[in-house]
Amino acid sequence: MKRSILLAIAICLAISAYPLRASVITLPPVRDGTLYQDDTGETANGSGLHLFAGATEFGNIRRAVMAFDVAGNLPAGSTINSVSLTMNMSRCGPTCGTPVTMGLHDLLADWGEGTSVAEGQEGIPAQAETNDATWIYNFYADSVWANPGGDFNPAISASQIINGVGSYTWATTPQMVADVQSWLNSPITNYGWLMQGGEDIATTAKRFDSRESSHAPQLTINYSVPEPSTILFVSAGMIAIARFRRRPK
Repeated sequence: MKRSILLAIAICLAISAYPLRASVITLPPVRDGTLYQDDTGETANGSGLHLFAGATEFGNIRRAVMAFDVAGNLPAGSTINSVSLTMNMSRCGPTCGTPVTMGLHDLLADWGEGTSVAEGQEGIPAQAETNDATWIYNFYADSVWANPGGDFNPAISASQIINGVGSYTWATTPQMVADVQSWLNSPITNYGWLMQGGEDIATTAKRFDSRESSHAPQLTINYSVPEPSTILFVSAGMIAIARFRRRPK
């Protein structure tokens, strides 16, 4: 028994000396869209080139939603080390240079992306199509949000100050890491993020490029997985411990 305990301790010490293998991957959204404030929930822009967040000159609210296939691209059991989101802001209103803080919120309900495409600069939405996410519906026109404007965690996972046209990055935070780790561990609850900001001030709406554009949002994930040699070493150690325990006294 003493020898098995000593062997177990030796294995643990050896494992701690083996670093995890770190990798970096960048993912575009698998779906995205804009929730345009609309009491009937009849408007959307599911397959348009742009996403919007903020408030229009008339005070109408816009919120962007986006989701990424984390579990389909990372090995199961990986540890998320850091996360960042980069988006291209391509157009804004008359207060374009006024700083607006845009926050990311973990979505709490599933939602869809339909085939609707708004015309022109896409600030005015199109008629919602089947499965579009709208202000009222998470899947038009069969399922509604519990709360108009989307069901999301009120806590901010990360925030970024948006000024003029350009590329912006939401740098890693512990909550962003926790969100992505949960999406990896439990893909069925991966609903992505909602972007919200500047809703109490008119003309704060910002236009970002969507996944259908040439400047799609990019989620960059730094993650670690155990080295194959470490896994084999642990397996061999556990077999050795089992053999020691079966030896006659």
